[in-house]
Amino acid sequence: MTMSPAEADKILAANFAPWVLDLGLTVEAVGEDRAVLRLPWSERLAREGGGLSGQALMAAADTATVIAVSAARGGFVPMTTVQQSTSFQRAVSGADVRIEAVLTKLGRRMAFADIALSDAGSGALAARASTVYAILG
Repeated sequence: MTMSPAEADKILAANFAPWVLDLGLTVEAVGEDRAVLRLPWSERLAREGGGLSGQALMAAADTATVIAVSAARGGFVPMTTVQQSTSFQRAVSGADVRIEAVLTKLGRRMAFADIALSDAGSGALAARASTVYAILG
């Protein structure tokens, strides 16, 4: 059974630190091996020059991975980031960001994902990330 975006939003609200929740992330879609989130544009998250900060994008990618793993497992289980690598390709200014995390391997104790972060208005790729998670529960 596929998790609904509303169920995934509840996982987000119940399991993340207040500063992550302050990013305003929402779950747009979930599937058996993926999650799509939206990071709304905010001047608070912009750096000098008006581009969305890399730290906000990295936190969004990390969070999207947790939602993708939770969707694949049928619910939230404790997990922790083992590794994250992010390559930034272009700035996002004045637009929301679409974050799509796709699981490339899900084992009993480890999960691997590739994440694409795109300007939600133009669709232009802003960054790519890869994550490795240890599943603790």
